[in-house]
Amino acid sequence: MRYDVIVIGASAGGLTAAIAAKRFYPDKSVLVIKKEDVGMVPCGIPYVFGTFESVDDDILPVERFLEPLGVEVLVDEVLEIDPKGKVVRTKAGREIAWEKLVIATGSKPVFPSVPGSELEGVHTVPKDYHYLKALREKIKEAERIVIVGGGFIALEVGDEIRKLGKDVTLLVRSRLLRNSFDPEFSGMVEERLRERGINVVYGQVEALVGDGKVERVRLVDGRELPADLVIFSIGYRPNVELAVKTGLKVTRYGIWTDEYMRTSHPDIFAVGDCVEHRDFFTGKPYGLMLASTATFEARIAGANLFKLQIVRENRRTIGVYSTNVAGLTLAAAGLTEEAAKREGFEVIVGYGKGPDRHPAKFPDTSMVTVKLIFSRDRGAILGAQIAGGKSVGEMINILALAIQKRLTASELYTLQIATHPLLTASPVGYQILQAAEDALAKLRT
Repeated sequence: MRYDVIVIGASAGGLTAAIAAKRFYPDKSVLVIKKEDVGMVPCGIPYVFGTFESVDDDILPVERFLEPLGVEVLVDEVLEIDPKGKVVRTKAGREIAWEKLVIATGSKPVFPSVPGSELEGVHTVPKDYHYLKALREKIKEAERIVIVGGGFIALEVGDEIRKLGKDVTLLVRSRLLRNSFDPEFSGMVEERLRERGINVVYGQVEALVGDGKVERVRLVDGRELPADLVIFSIGYRPNVELAVKTGLKVTRYGIWTDEYMRTSHPDIFAVGDCVEHRDFFTGKPYGLMLASTATFEARIAGANLFKLQIVRENRRTIGVYSTNVAGLTLAAAGLTEEAAKREGFEVIVGYGKGPDRHPAKFPDTSMVTVKLIFSRDRGAILGAQIAGGKSVGEMINILALAIQKRLTASELYTLQIATHPLLTASPVGYQILQAAEDALAKLRT
């Protein structure tokens, strides 16, 4: 067997890479090899525990996307890549030749090595259909659930389980969403979670205690939290074992790639959670696990497999996040104020606040708070954070583009916008413009 392009992995990155490859090179044969018989929509996984009636509601229909394009799909596991012979060898004994290869092996949840972690009732949140189906049933049987972690997945899963009427405790080492938001936004989401009945406890796990099955979570300070079930949501690690075995350049953050997503082998590309990213402002390497970032990289890789068709000016990455927890939408892009100061930037911060409809009597009106971080030297935007209703989800994309194009406070202040009473904030009080105006006033003092 031989294909022009083989993609290993069929989550957001692999799926998008295959689609891009076929659209830019329609005459090339493309094969996607996926380990899982049933794939999941990664960002929808928390909702299988509450909002969705079944885990099946979050299935990623890979074949539906790929088959109309003529992309073939094979359920098997790649065990070995031969970079010289340009073949892959699979668990089922197949040997398949390729001209170009895309690695999109994703990530897996971190499982801590704390005493008692082997007890029954201790779980993570993997992107595994069969595991999630079993976990959903175990959650139904439990009453007291402790979720260890303060990131997006921990909050979203906790909020969903709360909807089932369970006693949910979030155990956090520092503060909620600390890598993506400044303290005032962390405070907003914590207040909302507490209002909805979720316990937020600060501390560190020393051990899990129980007789065969978890019964308590013991903290370093001696406190104990009762638990019928514990979920660790403390981060994900890139799946790089295959890349390491192949001899590709791999760092502590993932597979090294150039600006066109080429690895250290010129005909092997890599995208998504399994690759190293570089911060947009500092160039420092870091790990980033976002489906939106994976698809961005996959479009670059797919378009440039056989010739450079899409020019990527630099390979630095803007972290752009959004979530909805306990009815509050939070979104962020770029650097937080804390991170900007830590990197040595002198910053000016602007705030805007107001309803996202005008007048604010419409029933779906939400209060929106915008925080923009600018460099003092030239007023260039460094980061943005927003809290409010669902309109926040698209507002952050405007600001991500502003960061990518390095717009200034003055340019944002003079942004030309469309408004409508049923759809947006008032043109007099549009929060992004308010925040830019607030920053400009401070820049001139």
